[in-house]
Amino acid sequence: MTATNIRTVALVAAVLLAGCASTAPQYYSLADATAVPLAAGPGAAALAIELAPVAMPERFARPQLVVRQKGAGEGPQVDILEEHRWSSSFDNELRDALSSGIAGRLGAVDATRSGRLRGQPVVRIAVQLRQFDAVQGSRVDAGFSWTLRPADERPPAACQLSISEPVEGGGIDALARGAQRATSKLADAIARSVTANACPG
Repeated sequence: MTATNIRTVALVAAVLLAGCASTAPQYYSLADATAVPLAAGPGAAALAIELAPVAMPERFARPQLVVRQKGAGEGPQVDILEEHRWSSSFDNELRDALSSGIAGRLGAVDATRSGRLRGQPVVRIAVQLRQFDAVQGSRVDAGFSWTLRPADERPPAACQLSISEPVEGGGIDALARGAQRATSKLADAIARSVTANACPG
């Protein structure tokens, strides 16, 4: 192989490696480390929460971010971003963020992950994602419903929440932060409904 051929092969290899590096996925989390615990009532018993797998349309149950371009309206076309992903499949990412967020706000045991002690009161929570529209450079519109099955003999509660979270900036990082804030607001609302065994006003 001549020196020219060697240089050509080396150049092609460098270009291919650069291409691979530029397409490495970026990963995002919905977990919010800044959540503030709610004030517990006096003499409140240690509580456990169990969060069922989050029900959602199949098109969202994937690790890739599913977004809509600004100005695309409400049409059917969305973009599935191979290079921008949640740290796990979106349904699992949302469940993990909610279970830890709700437990942290309530000072409760996250039985979704760790189990609970025998005889410990447990509230069972089931969440459904009804809408999730992430518009790049604009907002995240999300709609959720959830049911609570309390530890005592009180009847179950069924609640709904719609969130429109503005996104500052046009990048995917800003959009992921908007989705994180929307998730945090949902965790707040669910935690308050657990405390009151009623839907937030």
